Amino acid sequence: MALLLLQAHMPSGSITMSNFSPIISSMSAPLPCFYNPQSSMKTQRQNSLFSTTTSKNTHFSLSKLPRKLLCEPPRGKYVREDYLVKKLSAQEIQELVKGERNVPLIIDFYATWCGPCILMAQELEMLAVEYESNAIIVKVDTDDEYEFARDMQVRGLPTLFFISPNPNKDAIRTEGLIPIQMMRDIIDNEM
Repeated sequence: MALLLLQAHMPSGSITMSNFSPIISSMSAPLPCFYNPQSSMKTQRQNSLFSTTTSKNTHFSLSKLPRKLLCEPPRGKYVREDYLVKKLSAQEIQELVKGERNVPLIIDFYATWCGPCILMAQELEMLAVEYESNAIIVKVDTDDEYEFARDMQVRGLPTLFFISPNPNKDAIRTEGLIPIQMMRDIIDNEM
């Protein structure tokens, strides 16, 4: 709306900074302003390119210079070394499925950009604490292991596979965010 106001009040010809002062001063709502009548034209151009001036003359820098960080950012996004649910490769998952187990295996197919996957990761961490030695819970990043996810016919995220230690039982597959109680029921009753 401010752009339409500016275009309606602008005289034809070249646009200069002095053309903006009556328009900006006549607007009732406070707007971030790039024009300061007390400063020189050189400063005005610098302000409009590198910072925004608010009514209290506070400058917010848009420079590309490196900033000093207050704390170190986390290294892994949604998967850290101290998490109980470990990220495995397709090769490791296949060895785990083929190997001897006496507890159920839960495989979480996820992606770092998937919102429900992040919520599911929190639930799986709680489940890993509950079923500490009674279940193996692992995860596979579908962006890193695209071909494996395609072979497993993963089309929606998150997708969970519940694989029983009994080779005669079929695997149970769920798609989408499911409540933690449903996961408990599958592990306790179906495995």
